Amino acid sequence: MEEDKNGFEIDEEENMEEALKEVSEQLDSSGREDGGAQEIQDKYLRLYADFENYRKRVNRDKEELVRYGNESLMYEILPVLDSLELALRHAPGGSQDGLVQGVEMTLKELLRTLEKFGLTRIEAAGRPFDPSRPHAMVQVERDDMEEKMVAEEMRPGYLYRDKVLRPSLVSVSVRPQKDAPQEPGLSAPVDDEHEIKINRIHEEEE
Repeated sequence: MEEDKNGFEIDEEENMEEALKEVSEQLDSSGREDGGAQEIQDKYLRLYADFENYRKRVNRDKEELVRYGNESLMYEILPVLDSLELALRHAPGGSQDGLVQGVEMTLKELLRTLEKFGLTRIEAAGRPFDPSRPHAMVQVERDDMEEKMVAEEMRPGYLYRDKVLRPSLVSVSVRPQKDAPQEPGLSAPVDDEHEIKINRIHEEEE
């Protein structure tokens, strides 16, 4: 089947246009002969509505193709960004090393270039946890922040235009668990077997 330059089928549109033309001619002929046929007119209206729906769908698909045409390419580049960031985190020479500075400049330039085409990093660390974007991998007890905050970003996430291309992997804060207060008159539980034996000896001596 023949396709246009964007990969859309064009035979279907041509067939629908021919069918519309044929029904229109039948409608005109019927109008000249016997004053019009309701059946042919209904057929024409249904066919015209289908054609308009088809045209809208094709235009919408073309817009999606143009807007998100580089989505698969952007996704394949993400491991490259991860590798560069990993190299910077584990570089032995520190930020003053020339090689480290070169890798850092390369990463920044690559991110700026990708941003021009719609790729942006999701800023998650230190912000309220939003389950629609990051994925929570673990909960960590933190007394320096509120509950359900992103405590640490384990793997960065990215947006491609307005879509989540890859979610962030994060840890989420929870309040530290405090020991339950002891009620008056109750002794703390003794778990050590040696202490239990000592208590029994004291009771027998009394």
